[in-house]
Amino acid sequence: MIERLCIIGVGLMGGSLALALRDAGYVSHVTGCGRSQANLDAALKLNIIDSATTDPAKAVADADVVLLAVPVGQVGALCKTIRPHLQDSAVLTDVGSVKADVVRQVEAAFGEIPENFVPGHPIAGTERSGAEAAFADLYKNRKVLLTPLTQTSADAVNQVQAMWQAAGAEVEQMSVTHHDEILATTSHLPHMLAFGLVDSLARQKDYAEIFRYAAGGFRDFTRIASSDPVMWRDICIHNRSAILKAMDRYQADLEIIRQAIDSGDDKALLEIFTRAKSARDKYAQ
Repeated sequence: MIERLCIIGVGLMGGSLALALRDAGYVSHVTGCGRSQANLDAALKLNIIDSATTDPAKAVADADVVLLAVPVGQVGALCKTIRPHLQDSAVLTDVGSVKADVVRQVEAAFGEIPENFVPGHPIAGTERSGAEAAFADLYKNRKVLLTPLTQTSADAVNQVQAMWQAAGAEVEQMSVTHHDEILATTSHLPHMLAFGLVDSLARQKDYAEIFRYAAGGFRDFTRIASSDPVMWRDICIHNRSAILKAMDRYQADLEIIRQAIDSGDDKALLEIFTRAKSARDKYAQ
């Protein structure tokens, strides 16, 4: 059980973890920290947190576990602020969708990799943000990926794993590099496609009519384009290499489809669509 949990960034991710741990009886006190007093007030009203402050140094002072639930671009500056105020035994973890650059920022802020730092990434979420978007079942039966480093203590890993399991998640471990490559393909690329498509259509002269007649498939595919622009800007910058690799591969495959349509190659199109349907039906239930 966690006696005192500090969540910096009480939005969908951090707030949902707090609610899940409360329901499980796994946390005694939750301190919320963030830049928006209005959001913190909402989190207090919704019983997501027990106390609130906009001062990160104050927030972490007596925490046993500190969760960084902020855009990845903010991690470095935040760690510099909290470093002198963390208890020696405090476990530090995060929810960032990019791991290599988060690790780099943490190392730069601390001058080394803290042994109690456990990089993490819950593969869950919605397009909504803020404390009011949080709900206790967000992580139920969802995967959480931990990417511990050689310097990371086994005890810290066990504490973070137990925390996510208490929230209902299935926890797995992998290397930092492998994580960023996999997520660039399965998460980051789809978001780029959704953002790009919606922006492309919105810039057309008859965009109002286009959106007026958009069917369910369009809404389903582009739902994630309503995600937090700041968060996704940071992900693009901080996982640039892996995302570009995934985009280049996809553009090459899209060109194959274009050529098949252009040449009227119905056999090639049917083969691609059948193969895609089979893979989707098998692996993405």
